[in-house]
Amino acid sequence: MASYIKRKSGWQVRFSRVDEHGKLVQVSKSGFATKDAAKKFAAELELAANIRNEDKLFADYFTEWHKTYKQGKVAPSTYRKYLHVDKVLHTYFPAEKLADMTRQKYQLFINEFGATHSKELMSQINIYVRSCVKSALYDELLKKDFTERVELSFNRQKTKNVDYLNVSEIKQLIQVLTDGLNPKYTSKYMILTAIYTGMRLGEIAGLTWKDIDFMHQTISVNKSYSYVQGELKEPKNRSSKRAIAVNQGLLSVLKQLRGHSSVMVFANEQNTIPTSNAVNKALRVALAQCNLDKANYHFHSLRHSHVAFLLYQGIDLYAISKRLGHADLTTTMKKYAYLIQEYEASQNKQIANKLQILHDF
Repeated sequence: MASYIKRKSGWQVRFSRVDEHGKLVQVSKSGFATKDAAKKFAAELELAANIRNEDKLFADYFTEWHKTYKQGKVAPSTYRKYLHVDKVLHTYFPAEKLADMTRQKYQLFINEFGATHSKELMSQINIYVRSCVKSALYDELLKKDFTERVELSFNRQKTKNVDYLNVSEIKQLIQVLTDGLNPKYTSKYMILTAIYTGMRLGEIAGLTWKDIDFMHQTISVNKSYSYVQGELKEPKNRSSKRAIAVNQGLLSVLKQLRGHSSVMVFANEQNTIPTSNAVNKALRVALAQCNLDKANYHFHSLRHSHVAFLLYQGIDLYAISKRLGHADLTTTMKKYAYLIQEYEASQNKQIANKLQILHDF
């Protein structure tokens, strides 16, 4: 849209357009003798911009979008996912213009690509594309949202179910880890912390002694350790900053590590934080010692096991959501739907048994 202002030197026109990098920029020019002359200039600019936009390829716009709005603003590990989606779109839509994209074309892509790929990847692609399309709509490069009401399709065989441990298995794992503790090697301490708190690996790796309140039995999550960058950073999102109530048993175990570092809780004998590979290796060894065959079980699965245990204990879902650092209940319900369904099934049996009391009189 163009706007016109009468100045002493003549008419001034201001025109907003999207440049070749997908950024919204303003162009202004003064000194027109008449308003009609200013309008003619704006019309020529708008026509040129529309021609460029009509020729813009969908995959190229996605590249411009994530470079402008995501690069340097998300974690490197997350940005690599954008690059992977970028490659997928360029492969599937090598010459499709952004202006020519339709719901049918996008749904066909979801159907065909989803036939051989997991639910996780298809959900990721759809989320990123939807965000990109919203940006294109805002910049007036599209008239309609071609991702609206598209049905997600995926290969169930490619979609791995997340393994989690039941109460008995968690107790086994805790016993094996506790029996093998050595302050020189902090990986097992990190695993125990995950079991008792449900914290993410980066959050645990980033803990400092100032974050642990031994008197009030809480752990404060206010940062995260980036294994890619090798430094502390802000947590995943605003809701990730939280205080987690912990048991005295975990605090007693963590006190064993106080001799290594005056700052970082899980700094080992070499004053470094165990790598993700090292922690997962320690977890696999401990599971083997428990004779637990969990092919898909890794460190993040401990978070799922923590949720399963809390649900089993009847802890309110809202409290669990806050403990995990989720923005809202919707996030928790989506990520742990399979656990909630299992919990719901067990609760329904209890409800039926309780209702039977009304009949037995």
